[in-house]
Amino acid sequence: MTKQPVEQPGVFATGPKNEAYAQYFIGQSYNNALVTPGPDVSVPVANVTFEPGCRNNWHIHHNGSQILLVTGGEGWYQEAGQPAQLLKPGDVVIAHDGVKHWHGATKDSWFSHLAITTGTAEWLEPVSAEEYNQLPH
Repeated sequence: MTKQPVEQPGVFATGPKNEAYAQYFIGQSYNNALVTPGPDVSVPVANVTFEPGCRNNWHIHHNGSQILLVTGGEGWYQEAGQPAQLLKPGDVVIAHDGVKHWHGATKDSWFSHLAITTGTAEWLEPVSAEEYNQLPH
């Protein structure tokens, strides 16, 4: 766990610790729900912030997809069987329905993205330290 103070690497507030999904993350993440589904809106939008080294588990979105809009810091996105992509502010990633993937911060940078999510997530195994430590940042 880092001893750095909580940063706001993007344009949206970092929000509280992401306790609801902590079991699916290695390291500390924060979740600021910007749009909560209700009677008039069915798609949630959240600002998710990762401390350096934090990443979520491998997961798959079913019956929908997830759009990630990078707003701050540096992070990774990787699909199973593909090389990891380094992400910087302004990058856009679409995690398509049924594609196993993970995303998170680099080892030395905070990372924030907006997550626009449809469907449901199936949470899988953690990204191993061996997998993560092979990445260049």
